Amino acid sequence: MFSKSKINEPGPKQAETPTATPASSPAPSSSSSASTGASDYSKPAAPKAKPAASLLSSDLHITGNVKTTGDIQVEGTVEGDIRAHLLTIGETATIKGEITADDVVINGRIVGRVRGLKVRLTSTARVEGDIIHKTIAIESGAHFEGSVQRQDDPLSPGKAASKAPAQPAAAPAKAEG
Repeated sequence: MFSKSKINEPGPKQAETPTATPASSPAPSSSSSASTGASDYSKPAAPKAKPAASLLSSDLHITGNVKTTGDIQVEGTVEGDIRAHLLTIGETATIKGEITADDVVINGRIVGRVRGLKVRLTSTARVEGDIIHKTIAIESGAHFEGSVQRQDDPLSPGKAASKAPAQPAAAPAKAEG
């Protein structure tokens, strides 16, 4: 049984083994090695590879709006609006402004409106403002003051102003269990 893996070890050293592996055969075709090496490096840069999230560290203070089509993780302070695909608010972060993102995970403090298709308040979250969402999750221990409104398209800013809040929170809420 164990000798079978030893038999496979010499295999990768041979030139035939890459053609036997289906995943490896398209990349190392019979063309020259210089062009294949270049195409191998260009393929991971294609849209298939998702770029890493931008990190705004805890010692960073931004005054102004932040907008991206990618992902952001905020650990510092932002005084302005944020627009992103996936927005993660770290425990040390403070945001004073409106947040708009497809997916929002809140671990820190937000003073302002939150708009998202999926909004999640963790146990360390502190939100002072309205939340407009398609789906929401609030963990036990999260602090929330404001109203919650469900919309099919919460990323459109014009709809919320004309409608009354669906679930107003009269007093500071502490979500539990």
